[in-house]
Amino acid sequence: MDLPAPDPALPHLADVVPSVLSAMGAAGFDNTLELPGDRAGACVLLIDGLGAELLDRYAADAPTMASLRGRTLTVGFPSTTAAGLAAVGTGRRSGEHGFVGYSFRVPDAGVINALRWRPHPWGQDLRSTVVPEQMQPLPTTFERAVSADVAVSVVSGAEFTGSGLTRAVLRGGRYVGVHALGDLAAAVQTTLSDGGFCYGYHAELDMLGHLYGPGSAQWRMQLRQIDTLIESVVESLPPGGLLAVVADHGMVEVIEHETVDIDATPALLDGVQAIGGEARARHIYIEDGSHDDVLHAWRAVLGERAWVLSRDEAIEAGWFGPQVSDEIRPRIGDLVAAARGCAAIIRRTVEPLESSLIGHHGSLTFAEQTVPLLLAVG
Repeated sequence: MDLPAPDPALPHLADVVPSVLSAMGAAGFDNTLELPGDRAGACVLLIDGLGAELLDRYAADAPTMASLRGRTLTVGFPSTTAAGLAAVGTGRRSGEHGFVGYSFRVPDAGVINALRWRPHPWGQDLRSTVVPEQMQPLPTTFERAVSADVAVSVVSGAEFTGSGLTRAVLRGGRYVGVHALGDLAAAVQTTLSDGGFCYGYHAELDMLGHLYGPGSAQWRMQLRQIDTLIESVVESLPPGGLLAVVADHGMVEVIEHETVDIDATPALLDGVQAIGGEARARHIYIEDGSHDDVLHAWRAVLGERAWVLSRDEAIEAGWFGPQVSDEIRPRIGDLVAAARGCAAIIRRTVEPLESSLIGHHGSLTFAEQTVPLLLAVG
């Protein structure tokens, strides 16, 4: 079987924050991206859903970002927000930080939604029982930076203050909750002028890509607004400042006739105990004694629409990075299905909202896997 894998020749999203902190002179970090040193202040700004292919295709809508276009990064598998933010926040791949999907099974807790920190597909908040700091116990890049005497701010949506995901992978800095592009830009400018480090996050491009499709008129208008944001930050960069703009994944528009509805396909449910992931990256948890039958059924039904691997095969193929810890292995499905082309593996009954979306991500295609690194120095 000819299997895809994250491109080992490309630098990884997990390398960005350590490289930036090293460029600021923070002890204990490696500048693997070879960024310019002696930085007096720096910001890593993550634009959710800004794939490298998409930026290059619509460069005319984002002239400032296009002018800053540098290297291409890989985000690893799965190419989804929870895993991408965890890579930024820990400096590790998914096999180490443990955010192996949009949703995944946690022993003694069932399948949880990593963004909402609730049972998947619905349920009450789990922060009291699935304690974020225990589920992801590795020190974050921000905690390490604070220990190295760097002033750290995390600038993101006010609604994410104290969320499970924030506590798990973004803890350590001073959290600055913002509401729109204006106060995001202002908070980033303040950090840079004060000579500190900040991580900033903007979500709306991804949202519009899901709803209307990447490259839609709505998506392109949002891209133009983000370009204005970047332009304002670049213009205000103080001497010695550094802005690094990245993303957590790209996106593809799925095709209806390439879509398979798990809930309407009994063969995909027989012998299955639970299903996690999302439309282009599924975790399948299997009842005892049913592994071979379920593997055969999923491969037969999905055919050329997806790569369907056992957990061991996916790990051996390097999908979750060069290392997968013993604590993380049970979170990965007994089977892992990664969509090919423009296919989607949806659940219209269990996941009606997600199944209605036009744009998706999560799998191993170049469009989903690669994101741009944009750099500006003061």
